[in-house]
Amino acid sequence: MAEVTTIARPYAEAVYRIAEQGGSLDKWSQMLEFAATVVSDPQMQVVIGNPRLTAEQQRTTFLAVCEKSLDAQGVNMVQLLLENGRLTLLPVIREQFELLRALHGGVMDTEIFSAYPLSDAEKEDVVRRLESKYKRKVEATITLDPELIGGIRIVAGDVVIDASVRGQLQNMAFTLKS
Repeated sequence: MAEVTTIARPYAEAVYRIAEQGGSLDKWSQMLEFAATVVSDPQMQVVIGNPRLTAEQQRTTFLAVCEKSLDAQGVNMVQLLLENGRLTLLPVIREQFELLRALHGGVMDTEIFSAYPLSDAEKEDVVRRLESKYKRKVEATITLDPELIGGIRIVAGDVVIDASVRGQLQNMAFTLKS
């Protein structure tokens, strides 16, 4: 999966730059969402994966479905992806685009795993601390995970903060084995 992300990231970054310069982030978000949905459709998967169809036939078929939802730049992006055999990357490109949009928009999605339900005050305290640490607005999702035994585990982008009892027990076990 990391390889697919590595291949998709430059496309997402290029699209993000174009969208940002044109002031059309919302429009690109919608175009990418629609195109990614079309690529993921089982019937379109058959068309894209059919070795008997030429790239031109695939392009014509794909654009016939998408043409009303893509502008000229969106069509150019699809053609570029087809030429490079990367059309199936559209869902990952969309995901990477949305991550860039959130990152540059100053919003950070986090998931907080807790062994017990957090009160509103506790949630606000954790969010405030994360916002202070990362200098961004934090949107948190709370998930109950009784296996943590106690405490919380926070996943913020690539960062994992494990302040759970289970995590501390695992660290202790690792230290004792060393």
